[in-house]
Amino acid sequence: MDQALRDLGEHIAGQLPDDVRDVEIAYGELAVRTVAASIVKLLTFLRDDSHCLFKLLIDVCGVDYPEREQRFEVVYNLLSLKQNHRIRVKLSTAEGQPVPSVTGVFTSAGWYEREAWDLYGIFFSGHPDLRRLLTDYGFEGHPLRKDFPLSGHVEMRYDEEQKRVVYEPVKLTQEFRRFDFVSPWEGMLRTLPGDEKADLADKTGKPG
Repeated sequence: MDQALRDLGEHIAGQLPDDVRDVEIAYGELAVRTVAASIVKLLTFLRDDSHCLFKLLIDVCGVDYPEREQRFEVVYNLLSLKQNHRIRVKLSTAEGQPVPSVTGVFTSAGWYEREAWDLYGIFFSGHPDLRRLLTDYGFEGHPLRKDFPLSGHVEMRYDEEQKRVVYEPVKLTQEFRRFDFVSPWEGMLRTLPGDEKADLADKTGKPG
């Protein structure tokens, strides 16, 4: 299998020497690195070339490396049923730098690119309807970025007086719980399985 993938990688790189920057095989999978300007041409070739025939776009996803100058990677996973092969195409892009949409090559990319835009803020130029997909319309930021705060920026609730959903700054509704690491059930009147350790600790002065 590795030899077949190696031959396929050499074929792709030989046919598109100006568009393929690197080819590697890792964990039994073929990965090809390209640049944003070449992604439409490369995916079209992978779909139509008789040695490839990657007719199915399985996924488009983002990866965030905030320490890099080009902090985002866009990853395209394709499947060839005819050749029984999978391939992963990668490219890097900076924040605010658009990546050409591949919806003209694979219509299924429409939803995947919307998801990457919503969760990472990766902009796909030429997308016919690039808007949020998983978060709410008023959502602030992109939640899968590694610098996104765990508590978010705003929270929403239904206001009974206004009869509508309202957005407010995030606030903790209760203090952080204090755990004694012996029994998590403070205030329980009946003994639960495991609580006998607390009684043993009180008598001996040591954890049960």
